Amino acid sequence: MNWFLAALGKYANFSGRAQRAEYWYFVLFYLLIYLGLMIVDSLTGTFSEAMGLGLTSGLFTLAMLLPSIAVGVRRLHDTDRSGWWLLIGIIPLIGAIVLLVFAVQDGTPGANRYGENPKERVKESSAAGA
Repeated sequence: MNWFLAALGKYANFSGRAQRAEYWYFVLFYLLIYLGLMIVDSLTGTFSEAMGLGLTSGLFTLAMLLPSIAVGVRRLHDTDRSGWWLLIGIIPLIGAIVLLVFAVQDGTPGANRYGENPKERVKESSAAGA
C-alpha cells in the first residue's frame, strides 16, 4: 500500500523514474479499489452496463487518470524510454503487449537521462539506516 500512496504523492510528476515495484503495486491497488467500487455501484444500482462504469468507479477512474499516466511515464523513464511511448497503447492489442513488455523490464542500471536509479536510492537509504 505504501507504493500506491507514494505514487499518489507524485500525483502529476512526470519527471524522474519509477521502479517496477512502484508501478505494479500502483496497478494492483488501483484494480482492487476499482473492483470494490464496481461492487458498490452494482449494489447501489448506479452501475451502467451500457457504459461499463458506475458512479463511484467512474469518479475514481477520472480522479486517477493523471496519476496513472504519470506513473506510466516514470516507469518508461526507468527503462530509458520517452513517456511518449505510452501513446503506443492506442494500437489495439499490439500496443498493450509492447507496453507490458516495457513495464516488466528491469530499469537501466545507474543513472540515465531521466535521473538516478530509484533502486540504488532505496539501497543507500536502507544501508544508512542499518
